[in-house]
Amino acid sequence: MTRTIGVVALLTLVTAMPLQQAQAQDILGGAILGGATGAIIGGAVTGRGSGALIGGAIGAGLGATIAAEGQRRRAGYYYYQNSCYVQDQYGRWYRVSMRYC
Repeated sequence: MTRTIGVVALLTLVTAMPLQQAQAQDILGGAILGGATGAIIGGAVTGRGSGALIGGAIGAGLGATIAAEGQRRRAGYYYYQNSCYVQDQYGRWYRVSMRYC
């Protein structure tokens, strides 16, 4: 049981690490990554194929939804929840004027 929890925690940390900007906004990539992560966690928790199938389906839906949230605009700006953001070279996000989006 401890081993399973450790594997799940490690996989969660690995999938939570930030990817490159373009991959974070890709809906198909988000669905694939979310589905794979959900299947691994679902299979590890339940120990059955049905848990992996259900986890994969839920993960794919959530991954696609999260990836679709931010819309890339011109010159590296992103539109997200009625605001415009830009990312600096260190990975920090800043809200900027809507005229940039």
